[in-house]
Amino acid sequence: MIAIIKYNAGNTKSVLNAVARLGYEAEITDDFEKIKNAEKVIFPGVGHAASAMKYLKERGLDQLIKNLKQPTLGICLGQQLMCEFSEEGNTECIGIFPVQVKLFPPTEIVPQMGWNNIYELKNYLLKNVDENSDIYYVHSYYCELSEYTIAKTDYILEYSAALQKDNFYATQFHPEKSAGIGERILQNFLSL
Repeated sequence: MIAIIKYNAGNTKSVLNAVARLGYEAEITDDFEKIKNAEKVIFPGVGHAASAMKYLKERGLDQLIKNLKQPTLGICLGQQLMCEFSEEGNTECIGIFPVQVKLFPPTEIVPQMGWNNIYELKNYLLKNVDENSDIYYVHSYYCELSEYTIAKTDYILEYSAALQKDNFYATQFHPEKSAGIGERILQNFLSL
């Protein structure tokens, strides 16, 4: 079973539907044991870092996520919460990736909303994905580049489109809303 973590953030239903379209059984849950024993875990999210972390901490899910041993995929806010610190609400995050999450420099074109390309692709997660493929974003904060960066995007500045460390994978973009390319990335994760 694939566990999709339920917490104080949106977008879990579209991830559930995307996983089901690929033929996998998944459940949206905040049940500690179900998440711990799942074959794979997806940590999606659209929302505010501070309120999401508050919810996770109150339920002990922050420590559970940090200690998961199975393949785990953070999406959008999920990726940001897997980092060390977010400028959104000055939030201490889970700390899987030693990376800072920053607000894009103020301009009239924030948030980034819509299609953008990914490049410098590394890692099995991005297998059979072409350089400069277009994927879908909605965000005002970004993860800095680091040794864990496995894909980049340029929007105002260059940042981590995807990260990987040990069994943890994360994307700033929404694979569940990125048409065929997104499905391929989700399939790569689900077949790890």
